[in-house]
Amino acid sequence: METIEYVKCAVNALSDKKGEKITVIDISEVSTIADYFIIANGDNYNQVKAMCDETEEKLAKMGLRGGVVEGYNNAGWILMDYKDFVIHIFDSETRAMYDLERIWSDGKKVELA
Repeated sequence: METIEYVKCAVNALSDKKGEKITVIDISEVSTIADYFIIANGDNYNQVKAMCDETEEKLAKMGLRGGVVEGYNNAGWILMDYKDFVIHIFDSETRAMYDLERIWSDGKKVELA
């Protein structure tokens, strides 16, 4: 399956849990760490964790397992690394502080239909 299909699945999962400002950045031409970054935020600790759980579950249903998840316990910034794409789920304050969209502005924002 193409990476973009997994990215769409992850975006849908984040959206299902009311993720805010969901952004996809194609970083394939500016970095070797991944092809895509998905960035989203939630309003609180429980929502951020629920977004992570839903995303893991939906990706697993598509047959994609084994992503590395870091930051789940404190839930200020959860990073889900699936090698070809990385999902960053923040609380609102932490997202504003790190401003990944600015840092990765050399990448291309991807609009998903």
